[in-house]
Amino acid sequence: MLEISSLLTAYRHAQLQPTEVISEIYRRIAARGNDAVWIHLIPEEDAILQAKTLESQTPEDLPLYGIPFAVKDNMDVAGLPTTAACPAYSYIPEKTATVVEQLLKAGAILIGKTNLDQFATGLVGMRSPYGACSSVFDDDYISGGSSSGSAVAVAAGLVSFSLGTDTAGSGRVPAAFNNIVGLKPTRGVLSTSGVVPACRSLDCVSIFTLNCRDAETVWQVASGFDATDIYSRPLPLTTSAIPKTFAFGVPSTEQLEFFGDRAAAQLYQQALQRLEAIGGQQVEIDFQPFLQAANLLYSGPWVAERLVAIKSFFQNQADAIHPVVRQIISNGSRYTAVDTFESLYVLAALQRQAAQQLQKVNVLALPTTGTIYTKAEVAANPIALNTNLGYYTNFVNLLDLSAIALPAGFRPNGLPFGITLMAPAFYDQALCHLGTLYN
Repeated sequence: MLEISSLLTAYRHAQLQPTEVISEIYRRIAARGNDAVWIHLIPEEDAILQAKTLESQTPEDLPLYGIPFAVKDNMDVAGLPTTAACPAYSYIPEKTATVVEQLLKAGAILIGKTNLDQFATGLVGMRSPYGACSSVFDDDYISGGSSSGSAVAVAAGLVSFSLGTDTAGSGRVPAAFNNIVGLKPTRGVLSTSGVVPACRSLDCVSIFTLNCRDAETVWQVASGFDATDIYSRPLPLTTSAIPKTFAFGVPSTEQLEFFGDRAAAQLYQQALQRLEAIGGQQVEIDFQPFLQAANLLYSGPWVAERLVAIKSFFQNQADAIHPVVRQIISNGSRYTAVDTFESLYVLAALQRQAAQQLQKVNVLALPTTGTIYTKAEVAANPIALNTNLGYYTNFVNLLDLSAIALPAGFRPNGLPFGITLMAPAFYDQALCHLGTLYN
């Protein structure tokens, strides 16, 4: 297993060397063949060289000593192309993204840059000229996105952890579809300097791991104020906690939506029972303000931020953009400054209403998605089904929440289901701790 804690223990007891782990990883990557996970794979000899350099150091001195990882290819790594899954957009940065640099300094070994829905626009993992990843449990089903390759790389045992981004659910949906943990930190806690923007005011760097303890380990290394990121936020001096006996909020029955997926509905109820077993008390909340906020993300002026992010490229090379992505981003030109301010006022009202619901509980406990789709289903109806997948995810950054997606069982057909725990900003570690109890 590539769990961070297990690898670190093996290194510290001289039971394994980083070069052995890296060699095994490249063997696994080769065995999987063309799985659409990687856009740029570090040559094996270069990764081995990283590992050999580490072996001259002491494992105890580096918190991620010899831990293999991957990053979504909308993050800069000096000397490697950044494509955002659009070959015509590709450039070679001189500087590595802040968050990636912190991980490298901590001893982590970069294996490569992963596939994504182009310009991080999508929750399906289908909008890339580099191919469509699949759920590791069934090739006919989507991997989820936009951080598709990052999630599959962890779930398939190709890396110990990976970085994605999460603006609308891109770090949670693929976690659910691949039965791994997806931590969406508080906005601004992980630097987005050196990350291609999607919606810059809402973007988050997210973390995929095999368990919640590993997610917290990576979060501790990766977090920190970055003066070069205008949206970076310092952590508070005191860490928020969730009590042993806690209240968790759930929508009313009529506000739950599983899109006909009865197995998912049953697994959600089992997940709530599990939360009760570890000290939780179920409290019904009004989910309406959360849903209304979610609708703003793509049916309001925030879609114009996606146009701002690639404005010059869009004006000059729109034909090079994936058709569905181009259609979504082009909608950004419809909104005026008046629309923007009107929507900001609506959002402020919804933030207050949502805060009133959150005061009733310590966390929200929601399905990560109501269902999962085949690739064929998404190809036939790409925008509507993508919207369905955002039902429980699109509001989180607009309402400034932290969240962690957790595995929550399997359907009879073998496909995984997941839940997401959500809390106010700066509850990142508390959610990791609660997730550890849950799993």
